[in-house]
Amino acid sequence: MTSPRVRKATQLVRLPGAELHRGDCLAVLPTLSPGFDAIVTDPPYSSGGQSKGSRAASTGQKYLNTGGTAFPDFAGDSKDQRSYLHWSALWMALCYDKLKDGGLAIVFTDWRQLPVTSDAFQAAGFTWRGVGVWDKGSSSRPYKGGFRAQTEFFVWGSKGMLAGDTYSPGVFNVQQQRGGKLHQVGKPLPLMDALLKACGPRVLDPFMGSATTGVAAIAQGKHFTGIELTEHYFDVAVERIRSKDA
Repeated sequence: MTSPRVRKATQLVRLPGAELHRGDCLAVLPTLSPGFDAIVTDPPYSSGGQSKGSRAASTGQKYLNTGGTAFPDFAGDSKDQRSYLHWSALWMALCYDKLKDGGLAIVFTDWRQLPVTSDAFQAAGFTWRGVGVWDKGSSSRPYKGGFRAQTEFFVWGSKGMLAGDTYSPGVFNVQQQRGGKLHQVGKPLPLMDALLKACGPRVLDPFMGSATTGVAAIAQGKHFTGIELTEHYFDVAVERIRSKDA
């Protein structure tokens, strides 16, 4: 199993339109100034194994069809259900504290973790307003004897009364990327671009990975603050956003 390279110390890189932190979001979030308009994030799901041994397998083995990947594993994906619930409620509560009244929160999950994610979302203080769907279409993996794993979800809601005035769909039909990915399970840029259109000018992502959310936010003229624990993906995020300003 490939171990993700993780440094405990934090690092801050400021770029035009972005502030990028390397470290554990539980340590970094309390240091941020409040006033974000939106939380948009894709945390580790910890859903790829049904036993202690299978949960400890590499993320490439758990989530990719072939199990082989050129990208290193990402951190924080080996929790059982009880610890996942408590951990999720912790980081979501810290995000809640940094969000403006009326701000929007979007948290990705899959079908296995949808119930526990919605529980943590409400325990953290958010008003749960719905579940959105990412329809991957024919790019998703088939299931012999059953049904294609064609969807992932996002739990969404707000801090109190919702302040936004946009109208967005609840189902997003976006094919998965076949090439050009920078993360084992990175979301497609067109998907994140569509979601960011519902967000205000300051966006926070406590699990930024390769910063696809950041790229979409900056392209729309928003300011992005991202946090990433794994060293490799933090470095990718910095270079990716830096190249947008080159």
